[in-house]
Amino acid sequence: MSAAGPSAAGRTVAEYRIEDLAHASGATVRTIRAYQDRGLLPTPERRGRSNVYRDTHLTRLRQIADLLDRGYTLASIKELLEAWDTGRGLGGVLGLVAEVHGPWTDERADRITRADLEVRFGGHPDDEAIAEAVELGVLERIPGRDDEFLVPSPQELAVAVELYAAGVPLSAISGHLWELRGQVEQIASRFLEFTTEHVFARYLGHRPPTDADAAEAASMVRRLRPLAQQTVDAELARAMRTFATRHLEHHLSADGPFAPQSVAPPPMPVALPIGTITAVERLVGRDKAAAFIAAAAEREVQTRTLDTLAPPPVNSPIVDQKG
Repeated sequence: MSAAGPSAAGRTVAEYRIEDLAHASGATVRTIRAYQDRGLLPTPERRGRSNVYRDTHLTRLRQIADLLDRGYTLASIKELLEAWDTGRGLGGVLGLVAEVHGPWTDERADRITRADLEVRFGGHPDDEAIAEAVELGVLERIPGRDDEFLVPSPQELAVAVELYAAGVPLSAISGHLWELRGQVEQIASRFLEFTTEHVFARYLGHRPPTDADAAEAASMVRRLRPLAQQTVDAELARAMRTFATRHLEHHLSADGPFAPQSVAPPPMPVALPIGTITAVERLVGRDKAAAFIAAAAEREVQTRTLDTLAPPPVNSPIVDQKG
């Protein structure tokens, strides 16, 4: 059990054996000893044959747990805690961490029952589709509730419902979302690199940042957070208008009613190298190799089609012709 011992000022301070500290902090005894070995915890007081821990150790364990939950590695946590111990402070750093981990959208998560989910998607149970939605993160399982799911983005689920009602199969919707997610992650990564290079490098150029620099960086995150979404929204609207207009003009100018099978010439057999086929079979299995190759070819054709429709890049600089 924890005990109280006298302090230099005459006040009592909490004292813990390692088992008591583990119980109070939620960490295991083994974890506490590992943190000591890595220098993450202050050295405990040696009293006889036992180590004595105090509230400072409990506070430090809670700080470590919080930073681990936020995605920091133990090496990074050690740097941050060393800065704290040398008087540089953690307030600004933790504020920056909280700002980055805060919500990046005004949308609120919702819940949906399995029965309601089935009604929205045709009224028939589909365990495979639900498993795919969980893997995508469109749905999240709630511990102890097999008949209810958390919906992180109700808007995203609503889009899937509308597409399904319009006749798009669930497998096509999930495949499209996987592809779209990869493209959006590239945009997010590029925007982060861009803002880090031109904005945040001045605040985060040293590790760990000072308390003041971290606080200033947190303020910049609040200001710049909506810019990525606003930019993507504007560019997506522009691109959709451009491509939709071209598609409509193409279909309206065709002779007779539009028939999807008349747009493309009949498929031609293509001979693939034996090495390529063997590699695909090793990757996905012989029974799935043909479908995999067909899907890859279709995606390549779609990509090249979009590249053809896209306006050519402007390489020449804009020249001011006034004057």
